[in-house]
Amino acid sequence: MSGNENDDSPVMMHLEPVLPVQDINATIDYWMNVLGFPSRWKWGDPPVHGGVAADGIQVQFSLNPQAAEKHKEYLWIRVKNIKILYGYHQRKNVEIVEEMSVKPWGMTEYVVKEINGHFLCFSEAVKERDKKSESLPAEVRIVSRTPDTEEYRALIRSVGWLPSENDEVVRKTLSAPLYAAVAEETITGQPIGCAVLLGDGASFYYVKDVVVSPEWQAKHVGSALMKAIDKWLEQNGEPHAMVALITSEGLTSFYRQFGYEPSYSMQKKVKRKE
Repeated sequence: MSGNENDDSPVMMHLEPVLPVQDINATIDYWMNVLGFPSRWKWGDPPVHGGVAADGIQVQFSLNPQAAEKHKEYLWIRVKNIKILYGYHQRKNVEIVEEMSVKPWGMTEYVVKEINGHFLCFSEAVKERDKKSESLPAEVRIVSRTPDTEEYRALIRSVGWLPSENDEVVRKTLSAPLYAAVAEETITGQPIGCAVLLGDGASFYYVKDVVVSPEWQAKHVGSALMKAIDKWLEQNGEPHAMVALITSEGLTSFYRQFGYEPSYSMQKKVKRKE
């Protein structure tokens, strides 16, 4: 059935599964603190019904121990950045009954069993970047470290940016990252690129200074640096945290392949009296 605002046809608006559970409080606590659903509600004192929500996904729970014991439901949940969520669930010791893998139907999926025995399949469409074979040149390696002052300045200058000549400013800049990666020539150890990740480690991350020397551009070095950032986020980032970056319009397509989308933002520069 379908309709519009000008007629009386019924319109399907929303769908929420209702799962029978053994204990409302225990179930909601588990879904919030272990599975990563931050919003919740309860009805009754003591509660006999309730629910959780995350990013528009909503699930309800009904207190029915007998049904919860006999009937096990299977929910399919489509997500974005599944590797980050998978890493989070691993750290929370969620019971993963089917490890994450790429399926023949073009989805990356894994299945968990929650505390009432219901099964949840988390799924994401395979990204184009995951389908491509993008190999880093053999003479280049990615190292998890922060560039030193001179390396940082040289890389910034190589792409035409103007680095600060104030050593204290550069020192503060290079002491701030939660994570950083440097692309080096394998034999000489000479840095040819870098990327740093800032943030509060909980709700917001910011990708900064993704730089590749001009002679090494278009050789998958930038992609390898972004993959290093992604890997760190998958292993250490909190689910639902925002990851942002600032870039020129010409690089939008490059960052799209890593899951970034254009978004409205505002910015200004600090004006402080010396």
